Amino acid sequence: MTRIVAGSVGGRSIAVPAKGTRPTSDRVREAIFSRLEHLDVLDGARVLDLYAGSGALGLEAASRGATAVTLVDSARPAADVARRNVAALGLTGVRVTTETAERFAASLTTTASRPGSGTGAAGLDLVFLDPPYDLAEDALALVLTHLATPGVLADGAVVVVERSTRTPEPAWPAGLAPFARKDYGETAVYYAEPTAAEPSETEPSDAPPSDSVGA
Repeated sequence: MTRIVAGSVGGRSIAVPAKGTRPTSDRVREAIFSRLEHLDVLDGARVLDLYAGSGALGLEAASRGATAVTLVDSARPAADVARRNVAALGLTGVRVTTETAERFAASLTTTASRPGSGTGAAGLDLVFLDPPYDLAEDALALVLTHLATPGVLADGAVVVVERSTRTPEPAWPAGLAPFARKDYGETAVYYAEPTAAEPSETEPSDAPPSDSVGA
């Protein structure tokens, strides 16, 4: 049985898809959210839950104070279960989208600079990625690259990635840097944050030219 650990609907059970998903255990979810609460990123957060399955991670965030949550899963049966969970819990500000993570993340790169044009418009505060363990590393890297596009993530945002401890660490793109990892049995949880782009070596310097001549 999967349940919401804490918050406004803490203790409530949620349905999980009959097959094709690997729900995050209550123990791991509780540990993740303990860290996120310590980082103070939940209250009022704009949240994206990719490869959402039942929606447990996004729903937990909504229960703990997130105000806008989008659950994304490419499998219609999983998305239908997530919609039923949203309705059963009565949480507001949660929507479910049936789409691949790759396409949804790519769509954020085109809307990030358009005020009022979608989930990524104001910048996401928190993103969960809990893909199937057999997802190809380059597919995950592509999604992370889309998320690292300027304007998709808010300043101070946190990206949480769950992988098997037997798979390589995600290939982090420029603009997204890991700052912690925690293992729970066979589950590895990575935490990353947006970083400022490095200035190009070809960009002109802001410093005034020097009148001195080197020796």
